[in-house]
Amino acid sequence: MSDREKKLVLFFGLAAFVLVNLFGVTRFRTYRDKVRQDLAAAQKSIETAESRRAAYDERADELEWMASHRPEPKTKQNVPPELEKYAMDQAKVAQLTVKGEKILETVESGYFHRARVEFTVSGSEASFYRWLETLRMPEQFRTVSFMRLQPDQKDDTLIDAQITVEQYFIPESEEAAEEEAPPSE
Repeated sequence: MSDREKKLVLFFGLAAFVLVNLFGVTRFRTYRDKVRQDLAAAQKSIETAESRRAAYDERADELEWMASHRPEPKTKQNVPPELEKYAMDQAKVAQLTVKGEKILETVESGYFHRARVEFTVSGSEASFYRWLETLRMPEQFRTVSFMRLQPDQKDDTLIDAQITVEQYFIPESEEAAEEEAPPSE
């Protein structure tokens, strides 16, 4: 082999070496970038999981309470009259005069639905607060969501109040309601 041929083979060998290194470096960089992206995604996933675990830990007691006090499913038609009857009975026990009551439309949102009843009552302040204590029962998922108080126009010792009582309930599924319904003839 001549000197010229040796230089040409050496040149092609160096050129091939440089090209292989360039392609190798480029491929290495893309692989490295992909690994970095995967690492960043994994770190973000870990941070998300840790924040969810922390949020769960903060709410664990509430979730346990909710699980132990979960109400039985009820039909949408039965809850508002039951709530109205309960509140009326408690108003009589508290010696309040019920000037008016109105069953409001049931709010259907998410897992729990809310039956609402609006009352207008009159009586002494102590009786009114005693009545409120009997209405607000977290373990029964019952609350007072609206209250407006004003003095009675005729008697300063009495107050007039307008309140809205809400009962949170789990609606009974349509299949379960059909199973309990008597067969139609």
